[in-house]
Amino acid sequence: MGITVYCVDTNVQKIEALKEGIIPIYEPNLDSLVLRNVEAGRLRFSTDLREILGEVAIVFTAVGTPPDEDGSADLSYVLEVARTIGRNMQEYKLIVTKSTVPVGTAEKVRTTIAHELATRGVSIDFDVASNPEFLKEGNAIDDFMKPDRVVVGVDSERAQELMTQLYRPMLLNNFRVLFMDIPSAEMTKYAANAMLATRISFMNDIANLCERVGADVSMVRQGIGSDTRIGNKFLYPGCGYGGSCFPKDVKALIATARQNGYEMQVLEAVERVNEKQKNILFEKLSRYYNGELKGRKIALWGLAFKPGTDDMREAPALVLIDSLLEAGCEVVAYDPIARAEAERRLGNKIAYAQDVYETVIDADAILHVTEWKEYRMPNWEVIRRAMRTPLLIDGRNVFEPSDLTGFSYIRIG
Repeated sequence: MGITVYCVDTNVQKIEALKEGIIPIYEPNLDSLVLRNVEAGRLRFSTDLREILGEVAIVFTAVGTPPDEDGSADLSYVLEVARTIGRNMQEYKLIVTKSTVPVGTAEKVRTTIAHELATRGVSIDFDVASNPEFLKEGNAIDDFMKPDRVVVGVDSERAQELMTQLYRPMLLNNFRVLFMDIPSAEMTKYAANAMLATRISFMNDIANLCERVGADVSMVRQGIGSDTRIGNKFLYPGCGYGGSCFPKDVKALIATARQNGYEMQVLEAVERVNEKQKNILFEKLSRYYNGELKGRKIALWGLAFKPGTDDMREAPALVLIDSLLEAGCEVVAYDPIARAEAERRLGNKIAYAQDVYETVIDADAILHVTEWKEYRMPNWEVIRRAMRTPLLIDGRNVFEPSDLTGFSYIRIG
């Protein structure tokens, strides 16, 4: 949109790599977007916030907020940025929290900056705002360019005016910016992720009950998803959710409630269901072989927590691999993007294949964990002949039973 953006990080290696055009994460089309704007001089990288603070009108805090031991969000990085701003700002700035943070964080940021200014003995106006992100990994650029909505929490006209100027060019036809108070904006992010996580755990609970009563969860999903009050999104049962958002944000919202004398009973159940669901494929495999798993070779299709990313944080595959190894299984995995991340996390605990066909040689089962599109239509006859036992346990319910002649096929629900 013609805006000049400075990316600042204390990780020198990351910044130097970005200057060379090396992107530290996998996100479709991000590399070309970065390269184009670097060449145009609109995107620059630095390790020193002090150097560029005088050049900018708005500072977005987009650092990590990992969970503490009690599940609450660790705000140390957010507040360190606030301290740096307070120690170095010379004129008005709008400080916007982009990180996912609990309600009340903006006030902590404001207090931290004000304290640093007071320590310096200077009086400089500044505003704090909240602008949570709602991007999906694997679809982040499209989500940013064509958002359902942009949530902005402000408490001054000046801050609202600046944020309006920033986002208007991107949303000219339908200005979908929702301005609200700051605590409501902070809560909106957590509530949205908690709702989506709840739908997933609810459907997994329903799927597990379907198996016991003889119903088909795929039919049930269509039946309830046709109700416009419910809709059909996030109603797919599977082997649990993972990633950087849902697990962390559900834990943080539960912790926030406890700190305020309230118990989030629904979300505590959501978390319990999800942790249990991450072992559903192992349980099905164990049941099929009557608990006799030692020495069996298992083909694992998918390592990332979802397709379109190399992110393995809280991935169901990690829990599954631990269970398989503990049971004495040999694991051979293939993921089109996440292999390097898996090797970093797991080393040589498992074997890595170049494609799905290599995983299944002499395998006793395929466990389908991540629904990458390239798994959808393999040559099933070639796979069946290569396997020791043609067993497919589908953790994402994407395959058609009619395509799987000669296989034992087990789904969720």
